[in-house]
Amino acid sequence: MKTTTLRSLMILLLFCPLSKIVAQSAEEPNFRYDVGAKINDMTLTEGGTLVVSTNDGMVGIKPGSQELLFNFTDYGKIKPEEIFFIPGAPYVMIDQSGFAGISSKKTVIDYISGQKLFSTETNGWKNVSTCDVLMPQNKLLVVGQRRAEEKYALAIAVYDLNTGEEDYRFSMKGGMFVTGKPLMLKEHLIVPTNKGLVAMKARTGEVLWENKVKNIQWMVADASEKEIYGFELVSNGKNTRIHKIGNNGAELWEDDHKVKGVVSNFEILPKGIAVVSNTSDGGSNSVFAAKNESVIAFLSAKNGEDLWDKAPKTKGYVQHFYTMEDGILFGIASGGINKISYDGQPLFKKPLKTGENILTMAHTPQGLIYITTEDANIVNLKTGAQVWDKPLKYKRADAVSSAFDEKNNRYLLNVDEELFAVDATTGTVSTLATCEFEGKENPSTIELRDSGIMLYSNQNITLLDYDGEQKWKEYYPAPGKSAMGAILAGVTAVAAIAAASQSYNVAMQNRNSLGSFTDKGQRYADLGNDLVRAAGSSIKEMLRRFSATAATENSQFILTKLDEGVGLVKINKDTGDKEKEIVLKDKKPEYEVDEIGGFLYYKAKDNAIYAYDLKI
Repeated sequence: MKTTTLRSLMILLLFCPLSKIVAQSAEEPNFRYDVGAKINDMTLTEGGTLVVSTNDGMVGIKPGSQELLFNFTDYGKIKPEEIFFIPGAPYVMIDQSGFAGISSKKTVIDYISGQKLFSTETNGWKNVSTCDVLMPQNKLLVVGQRRAEEKYALAIAVYDLNTGEEDYRFSMKGGMFVTGKPLMLKEHLIVPTNKGLVAMKARTGEVLWENKVKNIQWMVADASEKEIYGFELVSNGKNTRIHKIGNNGAELWEDDHKVKGVVSNFEILPKGIAVVSNTSDGGSNSVFAAKNESVIAFLSAKNGEDLWDKAPKTKGYVQHFYTMEDGILFGIASGGINKISYDGQPLFKKPLKTGENILTMAHTPQGLIYITTEDANIVNLKTGAQVWDKPLKYKRADAVSSAFDEKNNRYLLNVDEELFAVDATTGTVSTLATCEFEGKENPSTIELRDSGIMLYSNQNITLLDYDGEQKWKEYYPAPGKSAMGAILAGVTAVAAIAAASQSYNVAMQNRNSLGSFTDKGQRYADLGNDLVRAAGSSIKEMLRRFSATAATENSQFILTKLDEGVGLVKINKDTGDKEKEIVLKDKKPEYEVDEIGGFLYYKAKDNAIYAYDLKI
């Protein structure tokens, strides 16, 4: 019997091509996970862990592991809307609030280590109104009501997310409550309340000072942390008052400064303070109603007075805002780019007219490149003069992608079905290729490879040589209208960056510096920069992932109908060859692809997830 089996196996190896064997075995998952209950949702995190909500709780799956990383069942069924991922940090928060918010249950889990770091139940909280992760300090700030044994006192507490231990706690008395987002500095925690600002010493919670600046929503400190700007919404949230406070609590401006609208961007500069605020008519047709546009102001850091006699006209909302050595550069969502000096003088001879929706504004050796859904050009950053003789204009495009071909010193712009080449030195525009995709799709992504120029969409992929000649082209039809959730071009594990307060998020991030026209990989690596100062083993692991090369960088995955059912095909980007088929069979498969780690996670059953190693 054994001899017959061995002989049969040898015959199979001799006459069956190796590729056939690989293709057949590829359908078997490399890992199987029983999550113990019906799956409600699954999310691939920035750190690479797959987080799954179930009828019993929430589980974590780490790439390449045979076992579940964690299985949180303390709260029973967890809905997708009760899960919050902390942008740029390896933490997930579960928030289950009771009726009318009277009671709440919150837990914070490190989804890379699997450790539960905080929960309202084990840390003595009855009700929590604020639970914020503060980076790069790697702290958790909690505001709420303590339990009965502490007489339901209102309190603020800070926890160390490296250990989960409480650093310190402060009790609020006399009708005091928090009105906005606290500001954590190196040696202080400043808390905005209805009674005024309260400053506490880091690591001990000792109260250092209090003042009477009330109802602040958010704050920003200068680089020295000696001067703090506080923002207070007034006029039913339609306008903003800006206060300036010293790190000893003293008010540094005799009067606060009022700006129209809600502040959306704020930058502290050597010559003053740049402020962008958005006004809205609120749907009113009254001639006295505010306009739907942004207001740009430049204030004196000394007293808060407006340094410009006349604010620049925007006639729309500011979509791009960059502070430069000689002035402020801004782009408007409805079209238009302008630049103004810090003394209020226009630096462009006239405002630059552009198409709507400015997708890109970036540095190039020739000047500022801008790309909209209607046109593109390079302009002189000193004068606003066009570098290209004529802007590249096209009909309002459904898909625009771009890249810089360094080898041939040219910009490549793919607009719907047409691939344009723009000589970086002369600005000469030519059509390099016309690429018609099937299935009513247009190329959505352009990628430069050693083997050529790759264009792809959900179901189509093609490779051109650098002269624009097609080397190969493949089309895999979508399995059906209901299954159009195909892998989008360039899917990565980068989650959308969002924050509870848009104003705070904008002000606290270094997004007002005009970047260079770089490729996708560099932009992705840059996302990790804000984590460099933070400590902790999980954060270091997350940083390694940010800087890693995608494990599947040479492959593209397309969802399509295979002979045995719906599944994914793995396409070699250089040859167009189909290297692997993974049959999922489900007509509407639910799955996540981790291109960085090289894994496919597929909901195979109501309570089971299969993982496929895409690297083999």
